Amino acid sequence: MGPDVSPQVMRMTLSTLNWRRREMVRWLVTCATEVGLRALVSILQGWYTLFTPTEATSIVAATVMSHNTILRLSLDYPQREELASCARTLALQCAMKDPQNCALSALTLCEKDHIAFETAYQIVIDAASTGMTYSQLFTIARYMEHRGYPLRAFKLASLAMTHLNLAYNQDTHPAINDVLWACALSHSLGKNELAAIIPLVVKSVHCATVLSDILRRCTMTAPGLAGIPGRRNSGKLMSTDKAPLRQLLDATISAYINTTHSRLTHISPRHYGEFIEFLSKARETFLLAQDGHIQFAQFIDNLKQIYKGKKKLMMLVRERFG
Repeated sequence: MGPDVSPQVMRMTLSTLNWRRREMVRWLVTCATEVGLRALVSILQGWYTLFTPTEATSIVAATVMSHNTILRLSLDYPQREELASCARTLALQCAMKDPQNCALSALTLCEKDHIAFETAYQIVIDAASTGMTYSQLFTIARYMEHRGYPLRAFKLASLAMTHLNLAYNQDTHPAINDVLWACALSHSLGKNELAAIIPLVVKSVHCATVLSDILRRCTMTAPGLAGIPGRRNSGKLMSTDKAPLRQLLDATISAYINTTHSRLTHISPRHYGEFIEFLSKARETFLLAQDGHIQFAQFIDNLKQIYKGKKKLMMLVRERFG
């Protein structure tokens, strides 16, 4: 199959995407590289007739922009710039067409050009409310932090949180690490960012153990340790009696209460020990509130009243908590 036949086959199989296409895409880029700069520019500019957006960004543009390709073609600076400009244009077009699969590749391809990078970032922001999942947004948010843009990472993490719903019993959910990272990022940026993300966390996360983990981390160190230029950091630890941590504390206590009742609906004796440990963790959170010991005592009294039929379990509750 010669180079002149190859584009025709690419067009014919564009809608079928059979398993050999990936090989064919790579082969076509290799052929174009052999022919030279003009052939590469041609496939970059006419990518939409030959490739899917994902193929165009992750294989075609990435290969064309690789160090090996530049060396192989012995390009001078203006030629390298022409090729890079075509690759960035392709990347932005693909990100517009398929932000879910191409946004991160587009950002990576546009890193060295400020305007193109800004455009790619704006495409992500515009697509965040409709066309992106929380997982994709968290991935791009982490990339932004890695690139040295913590405030943009925070914005994307906040958008990701609005897509997330973590139920009371999802304490092994794959997004938990992302939620903890987003809260740590917000805390490191300062009180304002933490105050902005906590209502999103409270709305999206209903799992008591995750909420208590976030709360514990937020009370261990003072906010604002990222040292954003132009910002002053008081260096003070935050109180759980005041905003924004008060809202998080209240939500965590509510989550423990709701989860306790949910667990007690269908509990078997082999889970009694685990349940008592769960109540011990709940007590740690209750005690962060000013009247926490009173609230917890009332909570235990309520349990003993409502579930008095579960004699063995309530005996264990009395032994541990009085």
